[in-house]
Amino acid sequence: MERLQKVIAHAGVASRRKAEELILEGKVQVNGQTIKELGTKVGGSDRIEVNGVQIERENKVYYLLYKPRGVISAASDDKNRKVVTDFFHEIDERIYPVGRLDYETSGILLLTNDGDFANMLMHPRYEIDKTYVARLKGIPPKAKLRELERGIMLEDGKTAPAKIKTLSIDKKQNKSIIEITIHEGRNRQVRRMFEAIGFPVQKLKRERFASLTLQGLNAGEARELTPHEVKQLRALAETGKTN
Repeated sequence: MERLQKVIAHAGVASRRKAEELILEGKVQVNGQTIKELGTKVGGSDRIEVNGVQIERENKVYYLLYKPRGVISAASDDKNRKVVTDFFHEIDERIYPVGRLDYETSGILLLTNDGDFANMLMHPRYEIDKTYVARLKGIPPKAKLRELERGIMLEDGKTAPAKIKTLSIDKKQNKSIIEITIHEGRNRQVRRMFEAIGFPVQKLKRERFASLTLQGLNAGEARELTPHEVKQLRALAETGKTN
């Protein structure tokens, strides 16, 4: 279910603010009934009319982008920096990212115009696994990595337990590459977790989102999710379990 004014705006009839005005003015009907409440939510089968004309809803679309470094995870940017939707000029739907990857982090990012789907995937209670590969300055001892596995206290609370795997160690250059899997999505969480144990991240990439990977894609490339992948993600969220 989505807010009525949001559905009207996504259909291209009016801006969100203008859609709210139309509702308050009694110019919107849902299934033949005039609606004047801004909190009203509608489903995919509801018939919506604005000024007596039925709106055409956008098709729901789902994309996987290999986000490069140096790109903002947003649909627009007031500083005119490159944003993730710049890679989708050829599609008509107005999509937005599911969660965020920070400016310097690359890897899997999902984009959609399906608000319910996006909220489901972002909510930590659904425990969707996200796997990152981090190149660290220094080589953390096992005791430090176990702190991350148990959950570590950050300024915004203790993190949920993480899965950790050491991929490589370079003693000469004093660097290491660590794989970490979490299901939360706090701001810059992985970077802050490694900073908390004294080993800052030099490079970070999200390589897996649930069962989705970057296979076949180069940085800046995208593909549409298959219906089976969308169904699988919904099932994971609904059961609260990941592969």
